[in-house]
Amino acid sequence: MSDETSQTGLTDNTAAGLAYITIIPAIIFLVVAPYNQKSFIRFHAWQSIFLGIAAFVIGFINIIPLLGQLIFLVGMLVLFVAWIIALLKALKGERFKLPLIGNLAEKQAGA
Repeated sequence: MSDETSQTGLTDNTAAGLAYITIIPAIIFLVVAPYNQKSFIRFHAWQSIFLGIAAFVIGFINIIPLLGQLIFLVGMLVLFVAWIIALLKALKGERFKLPLIGNLAEKQAGA
């Protein structure tokens, strides 16, 4: 067991992956030390938050009959696939930038 894992209980990869589970762990990792001091974890936490915001915005498009509902279904499917890819990449220790959202997350994380 590494020194880093014994102090915090989580590896960086695990913490980054957990940030994608819901928006709550992502916010916690941005606030609680030592997680908020690591660029890798901050990046994935911010990317998770921006994914949640994108899903929320796409949810409003569902109000529009037919075309909005079609855009909603396709958009949510795309976001779901992006979420799975980002989660798996975080667990592997990779910094995978999603289009548009990844640049915002990188800027917020200060990476």
